[in-house]
Amino acid sequence: MPTPEKTSLSAIVAAGRDILESGGQDGLTMQSVANRVGVRAPSLYKHVRDRAALLAAVAEAAIEDLIARFEATDGSLEELAYAYRGFAQDRPEGFRLLMLSTLAPAEALEYAAAPILRASRQLAGESGGLEAARLVTAWATGFIQMELTGAFRLGGDIDHAFEYGLVRMRRALTDGSTGQ
Repeated sequence: MPTPEKTSLSAIVAAGRDILESGGQDGLTMQSVANRVGVRAPSLYKHVRDRAALLAAVAEAAIEDLIARFEATDGSLEELAYAYRGFAQDRPEGFRLLMLSTLAPAEALEYAAAPILRASRQLAGESGGLEAARLVTAWATGFIQMELTGAFRLGGDIDHAFEYGLVRMRRALTDGSTGQ
């Protein structure tokens, strides 16, 4: 009779996500995950081939979390941006991990990008939708990264600044809907 599994891939990934948030990418090791799930490190290799595979699995789980947040919105540019920001605030290391797009499966990234692309096309038109989505994503990502690193040091209300940017972004995309 085979020995029962003492852990699972889902438990490993959940532990990996928690460790990532508390210790960053450097803290996410096979040994730290093994300790968290209560097994010896060699036992993890039944589920993940190596640390790179562990990072990829954690990145995929982060994308799934982001997608679920997007799906819970009304699909508007504003709600999607707030969902993106909320994800980054709740899971800052997961957000940073997603910026390393080589870890995440391309299909998952495309699926996550679809709501932003759809909202951008609604505002900027079909011909300008991709460029608009890139603009929105670049602005939101830059804003969020600056927020996470504490780079906004001139005072003021950061939430108001985010809203200000979204209002101006919507206006710019709608005004430029001719696709030029």
